[in-house]
Amino acid sequence: MYFDLVKIFLPTAFAFFLGILITPIATHFFYKYKMWKKYSRSLDCPTPDFTKIHNEESELNTPRVGGMIIWVTVLLTTAIFYLASLLFPSEYTEKLNFFSRNQTLIPLFTLLIGSLIGFWDDLIQIYGDGSFARDDASWRKWKAFLVALLALFIGSWFYYKLGMTSIHIPFNGELFLGVLIIPFFMIVALATFSGGVIDGIDGLSGGVLASIFAAYSAIAFANNQIDLAAFSGVVSGVILVFLWFNIPPARFYMGETGMMGLTITLATLAFLTDSVLILPVVALPLVITTASVLIQLASKKWRNGKRVFRLAPLHHHFIAIGWSPFKVTMRYWVLSVVFSVIGIILVIVS
Repeated sequence: MYFDLVKIFLPTAFAFFLGILITPIATHFFYKYKMWKKYSRSLDCPTPDFTKIHNEESELNTPRVGGMIIWVTVLLTTAIFYLASLLFPSEYTEKLNFFSRNQTLIPLFTLLIGSLIGFWDDLIQIYGDGSFARDDASWRKWKAFLVALLALFIGSWFYYKLGMTSIHIPFNGELFLGVLIIPFFMIVALATFSGGVIDGIDGLSGGVLASIFAAYSAIAFANNQIDLAAFSGVVSGVILVFLWFNIPPARFYMGETGMMGLTITLATLAFLTDSVLILPVVALPLVITTASVLIQLASKKWRNGKRVFRLAPLHHHFIAIGWSPFKVTMRYWVLSVVFSVIGIILVIVS
């Protein structure tokens, strides 16, 4: 058990310090190649509240591909520990290697492919022209389609390769889904992807996601999925690196290359740990943020344009009514930690 903890915490710490070393180099290139948006969101939402809380000058002069640091560092850390076990075979290097086909292959694949799709989206908004560069509704539909396509592949892998046919119902046993596990995973992946709207205040998404992935590291450990626990810990550790540089004033934003890969990977972890119905508890800040957008859209459509919130997502509403961005961020962090702990407890006792 003690070495299992070492296997989790050593790669996590290694990834953190590796990320700290990589980030200044990456940041230099982000600014050198002016990797920031060309168009302000204020053009699409010219309301006084929106204009007040969005710093257009900062948005159009701050790189939006900071999430690249996360998946590149996770990939490098995984590769280093894997290669160490091959080049310097010993009892310890083999035990510290956390790359395995049945636990970490598919979440690593999900993180990389999702992040690369997101990176493509970021490049379009940085260097492109036209409606896609403005992230219009048609392009957002295409992104959702690509996420669904990736989720279809992963769900099929779960069913055909891993033999996953049921989900755990807390305190009530298993629910058999059979092949329906595939569309169910697609729905969950699209739902977690929609949680990417939380990336709207400096430091907000980093703190929330770090606690969520740390929670899934603990959940995997409780399930004796040590490789998966190490992988989740590494992701959490690298998100802390991103957070280090994203705390106001942000050196860069996460961008879709971070949010897309991380949110879809989160769905993958929930299925691999058989805790998908606990996911809404662990990731409650993502849930309420997404729900606030859906409520706002429904209200505008069915109540003749009337709004429930001053602005959506919810964190923008709080700023619009007078809360400081710092207060909003800190309270989201607190809620994220609290509900991550509650989620861990529910997994253990159920």
